[in-house]
Amino acid sequence: MTNRITTLGHDGPVEGPESRATAIGALPMTLRARRPGYGVMQECLRLQSQVPGRTRAQRFWGVDPVAPAAQSWFKGALGERRVAAELDRLGPAFTVLHAVPVGTGSTDIDHLVVGPTGVFSINTKNHSGQRVFVGGGSFMVGGGKTSHIGAAQSEGRKATRLLSAAAGGSFPVQPLLVVAADRITFGKKRAPVVVLRPDQVRGWILGQRRAYSDEAVRYLSMVAEERATWHATAFAPDDTLRLEQRFDRLLRQVEDARVRRRRAALAVVLGVIGLPGAVLIALRGAATVLLGS
Repeated sequence: MTNRITTLGHDGPVEGPESRATAIGALPMTLRARRPGYGVMQECLRLQSQVPGRTRAQRFWGVDPVAPAAQSWFKGALGERRVAAELDRLGPAFTVLHAVPVGTGSTDIDHLVVGPTGVFSINTKNHSGQRVFVGGGSFMVGGGKTSHIGAAQSEGRKATRLLSAAAGGSFPVQPLLVVAADRITFGKKRAPVVVLRPDQVRGWILGQRRAYSDEAVRYLSMVAEERATWHATAFAPDDTLRLEQRFDRLLRQVEDARVRRRRAALAVVLGVIGLPGAVLIALRGAATVLLGS
């Protein structure tokens, strides 16, 4: 028999299932343990494992350690981490979940926020270094069309259906698109999904009208953090800490490579001033081959 508990929603009393936390011994495992960017970090590291490590010479010259196939996943993970840092500043009145698994496969919601101002599914896009145009249903990156608007809408509808079913009432989830880009231009026609920069998302959520009582927020947070609310597989022992440590190691390698490239560039500049021509040509040639420029 499923126990029921009663709490207050935005339309009055509602009923929903009691928390279904799966436990190892007495320790419940919920989605609070998931770290931001879990899915994209996992795919990035999987692709990284399929390529050979850098040679000593490549490490010396600062060749980028991230494999070409893993570049977009690496960039995506950085974007999700940046947005997570903003969301974590919302304060104790809000519950923030990351990489929420949805459906039956590996699809996830980048971030889910539950608080007094509502429930929000957040789709993060890292288009740093590019220009973005948003107008009506169009979301263009560098002049190319994307499916970001439709994907965010679909994510919001699915999240609404799953949360409402689990909580035993009608609880809309508003989709947001949070985009990192060099420049975002908005057209005259408003997009059907709210589009924000990472530094805007916290203020926007806090600035919405109150939608739920404190009691309702506690209840919805309890339901939302259970994996069974969202995914067909109610429990999976994700070792998110170990995965994050591996990704952090890769990030340190990327930073070290960037420093080494700068040193190599400086050496070339100094060579222009004082090194013999033959040495300079050899230095430039080695840098060209190893750095791929």
